[in-house]
Amino acid sequence: MSAELVRYKRVLLKLSGEALAGEKAFGIDTDIIERIADEIKVVHEMGVEIAIVIGGGNIFRGIAGTAQGMDRATSDYMGMLATVMNCLALQDTLEKRGVYTRVLSAIEMHQLCEPYIRRRAVRHLEKKRVVIFAAGTGNPYFTTDTAASLRAMEVGAEVIMKATKVEGVYSDDPKKNPSAKMYKQLDYIDVLKDNLKVMDATAISLCMDNDLPILVFNLTKAGNLRRVIEGEDIGTFVRRTK
Repeated sequence: MSAELVRYKRVLLKLSGEALAGEKAFGIDTDIIERIADEIKVVHEMGVEIAIVIGGGNIFRGIAGTAQGMDRATSDYMGMLATVMNCLALQDTLEKRGVYTRVLSAIEMHQLCEPYIRRRAVRHLEKKRVVIFAAGTGNPYFTTDTAASLRAMEVGAEVIMKATKVEGVYSDDPKKNPSAKMYKQLDYIDVLKDNLKVMDATAISLCMDNDLPILVFNLTKAGNLRRVIEGEDIGTFVRRTK
């Protein structure tokens, strides 16, 4: 694949933990994670520098623990540990495909992965290693959406690619409302004002303050990651339009 066809040189891919579960209610669907790894490998071989943030909702959601009476900080830390499990699973799947990968965790656990250091992360990307950021921001009360926004800016990513199970951002849930309208482009302010479910408000505000675009697309459709990297007009772009 010619480098001239690549629109983005360095991207941050945001995956939800639920995406790894597929149709299961819990855990990791090996078929799903293998397909995602195949998509990442194709883009990596195009010369794109890829950083990834993964949620942990397929294993444990901090908010769910809080709803059941658990201390919020404790449940959030448990959610961070869930993201580490997902990151290690994706690392293993990628490296079986010959893709050099590093997991950097915001919570130090030397036996499993490297501690997050910004300059080290950038160096790994420059050496064409896929970098997977684990444990969110390392702080309770912040989501992995916010971690994705923060890490994307720290490593100089050109765009956040938010992977979903639908084609883009809709005015309503397209699975419940067939007449829901899909947006091709949105301003950050519109996302916040209309409470559209792109990323949480903190993540959107962070992107808005730093003019970091967000591309929401359907990762379940084979080849879509390559298409967005090449600049094909799919998904919904969130950026400053006003």
